[in-house]
Amino acid sequence: MFARFIAVAAVVLAMSAPALAADQGNLQVFRDVSRQVLRYPHFTVFDNVQAEVEQGVVTLTGKVTMPYKSTDIAKQVTKLKGVTQVVNRIEVLPVSQFDDELRMGIARAIYGNSNFWSYGSMVNPPIHIIVDHGHVTLEGVVNSNVDRVIARSLASGFPAFSVTNNLKTDAEMKAELEKI
Repeated sequence: MFARFIAVAAVVLAMSAPALAADQGNLQVFRDVSRQVLRYPHFTVFDNVQAEVEQGVVTLTGKVTMPYKSTDIAKQVTKLKGVTQVVNRIEVLPVSQFDDELRMGIARAIYGNSNFWSYGSMVNPPIHIIVDHGHVTLEGVVNSNVDRVIARSLASGFPAFSVTNNLKTDAEMKAELEKI
């Protein structure tokens, strides 16, 4: 269960080796940032935030559905111990009824599928559906390659301009975490 939490947090806040280096201070700040974002009450499966930490400087990137989310997340991260500066590069997704319908339809299809019921019951469901001008990107962690393929297949059943599948398996995330 603990490994699953780390994997979910790692994907939601896409860790990269240069961001964490071998510096334990950066690693602790990253973990705190991860926890802060995941605890943000308005963070949904339609948002995705990545963080890089270097010498106390946190760079936030990703996409969120509302402008206040970007601002709130950056403010909360600023308050964390060890954070000296926050560079907020989180993009706000455009307001679009078409995008909203895609988000909701794909979320219902994925989390309504019996293969993903256990994912949907999590406090922070691990599959994030980012829709930007009709282009869909799936981000997050799944248990297996079969789940990754099924999620992409379900998302592809909608009239999106494109579907990009960035889902990773638990095993892939574990391997990435071990490299750090």
